Amino acid sequence: MHKYGVRLLKNRFYPVKVPENVELAHEQMILVNTEKGQEAVKALRIPSCVMRKWGKELPEPLPFVRIITEVDKTRVEEISRKENVAFHKCEELVKKHNLPMRLVSTKYTFDEKKLTFYYTAPHRIDFRELLKELTQSFRRVRIDLRHIGVRDETSIIDGMGMCGRPFCCSSFLKNFTSINIKLVKDQGMPINPGKISGTCGRLLCCLNYEYSNYIEAAAGMPPVGSGVMTSEGLGRVAALHFLHATVVVKLEDGRVKEFNKKEIEMLEEDVTNIELDYSMDYHEDEENIDIASIEDDDQSFTSNI
Repeated sequence: MHKYGVRLLKNRFYPVKVPENVELAHEQMILVNTEKGQEAVKALRIPSCVMRKWGKELPEPLPFVRIITEVDKTRVEEISRKENVAFHKCEELVKKHNLPMRLVSTKYTFDEKKLTFYYTAPHRIDFRELLKELTQSFRRVRIDLRHIGVRDETSIIDGMGMCGRPFCCSSFLKNFTSINIKLVKDQGMPINPGKISGTCGRLLCCLNYEYSNYIEAAAGMPPVGSGVMTSEGLGRVAALHFLHATVVVKLEDGRVKEFNKKEIEMLEEDVTNIELDYSMDYHEDEENIDIASIEDDDQSFTSNI
């Protein structure tokens, strides 16, 4: 059973094949072979019970090369400096060629044989001239330009979400799932981009987490706008509070009152002329909001990391 693992770019976790005669400490720097080449990373001690729990969800283990020496640590720092220089050089060339792309990150392999530039763009870009100049600027290095999605960008950059915790995508979330505005509406949340979208500009990943609870709680709830009979007379449903199992009703005399969903009776026909003031609902004017800009599309995330 593999007892150590490493986290690579975008928080992807991989077990490591560590020889039995090698003693490692938690977070000790080691060298591993990846599909991009050799990379210097921290070895993370993982309990055997956790490894068994993950089971087949884990990818193939990475080959262990060796423990990082003090000389290697100096080299890692030098590589980090070179990555910064390469990043700014590429940014200059992008501006020079007026390319509609945003540079996100630059990564060298430990042996400095490969240099990868990660970028986002709204569509495919002809970067042949850019690649030509990069090849001339960084000789004896294989240049790789990787187009990634805006959600990938956020997971690479890292940061804190509005909840005060590290981004899900850069801490524990392994795979992105598609998110659309239906999740927001079904949970009775305000259609306000500032409240329902993350740093990436797309809908919050956490909208998926409690969705099944909301669907379960919505069972037996009348639709907003439908007529209902209450203990205080006829009314029209103005809003729903799923988790409290309550319904906000506007009555015929103009009063707005909240009832438990068990206290009301849904009517088969609309027998009331009550006009709703939709400011009572928790949805803003969707006509003035570009919903497509916050929903997932083919540029939201990729497997090109």
